[in-house]
Amino acid sequence: MKGAIKETKFRFPNQIGFYKGKVRDVYKFEKSIVVIATDRISAFDVVLPKPIPYKGQVLNQIAAKFLEATSDIVPNWVTSHPDPNVTMGKKCEPFKVEMVIRGYLAGHAAREYAAGKRTICGVALPDGLKENDKLPHPIITPTTKADEGHDEDISKESILAKGIVSHDDYQILEKYTHALYARGTEIAAEKGLILVDTKYEFGKYDGEIYLIDEIHTPDSSRYFYADRYEANQAAGLPQKQLSKEFVRQWLISNGFQGKEGQQVPDMPPAFVQEISDRYIELFEKITGETFVKAETLEIEKRIEKAVLDHLM
Repeated sequence: MKGAIKETKFRFPNQIGFYKGKVRDVYKFEKSIVVIATDRISAFDVVLPKPIPYKGQVLNQIAAKFLEATSDIVPNWVTSHPDPNVTMGKKCEPFKVEMVIRGYLAGHAAREYAAGKRTICGVALPDGLKENDKLPHPIITPTTKADEGHDEDISKESILAKGIVSHDDYQILEKYTHALYARGTEIAAEKGLILVDTKYEFGKYDGEIYLIDEIHTPDSSRYFYADRYEANQAAGLPQKQLSKEFVRQWLISNGFQGKEGQQVPDMPPAFVQEISDRYIELFEKITGETFVKAETLEIEKRIEKAVLDHLM
């Protein structure tokens, strides 16, 4: 199996900070950041032990394409892509919420619904829905943005009451979220996919709201194949999808849901390879391009050189 990058420990000139996220390593400078998409994979807000070859490259390059494709809707943080795993951009002050938007009853929302809940994040859902049904209209179900541990469901009302986001800013975040989801849905449909649900993160730079982080990747989004969607729903069959959900389902079947006291099961090499293949499949399906694998023999040296050359 090809090499994969699990973490980085660089020290760049004029660097003033470092943050290790679930998937990304973020190097901070006075007005900018360097974000390295590693091959780490998380599920249930837990980073799994084994990295997935090419996953970081896939995420970084899909996000780059969608950020460019939505730049007319909202400005984004990106200034350059010096390496397949690296994005450089503005150092925004992030809002402490993730704007999750759902067009279908899937994943976490479906599990909550199956448990009997009819209100998710303050949004009422009708009775009689089946898993993966299309919702009457897209709904926003925000979560808190945790630096460590689990993100938590939260309602719009709680966000405003606690002053996490101002009323005026939240209205803008809602508008951007719906517009981005509509654009993502259109692009997916052109490729024979359904954008089921996704999340967006926003921040401020010099007082202006920017789209930050990644968008429309398999880590932040769920896709169904459109051609069999209606038939599968009618027959009560699972939907073929391109997302991390199959990783979550494998973990669930092996007794892990991120709950206290549960042990992360060991992922066999064949499953790690399957995950890598799935990520590459999504890249090719959603972009319509052939995925070109970057050199991974000395991946850390490659990334460090690219960043240093760009900082000079």
